[in-house]
Amino acid sequence: MKRFSFGALSALALAVGLSAPALAQTTTVAPDKVANYWELTGSSWDAMVPNFGQNIDKPGCVAVTYTIGADGVPRNVRAAKVVPKGDLGKVAVSLVKNFRYQASDSNSAGVPVHTYYVVPFNVKTLSKPQREKVVAQCHLPGFDG
Repeated sequence: MKRFSFGALSALALAVGLSAPALAQTTTVAPDKVANYWELTGSSWDAMVPNFGQNIDKPGCVAVTYTIGADGVPRNVRAAKVVPKGDLGKVAVSLVKNFRYQASDSNSAGVPVHTYYVVPFNVKTLSKPQREKVVAQCHLPGFDG
């Protein structure tokens, strides 16, 4: 494994994770609406990237679901969709586990939210329409509200 840093702009995507008792009190939020509740702090995050594995060199994406807890820490982080199937799910999960949030002004109570974040891989050399097509494959239904 080698450590790889993802910059805020290089991870063109989406966000959010909490424990079972508090899940009943969470709100499901579309990735593009997370900023209404929580603001991602920092501008780069580390992830553990394998030296080899299935499809790690192919353009793709991973949709990672999680809940942002009342303390701004992602919980119940899991890879919900990996395109193409391969070994990048663990990489995306390790990245999202390092996210930290602060409550937005409109969420002063720190209401936990359940959402997802799409981590794109190997898309830097693709055109914008090609990147968007790859990332769109990781859209998850049920988070559109």
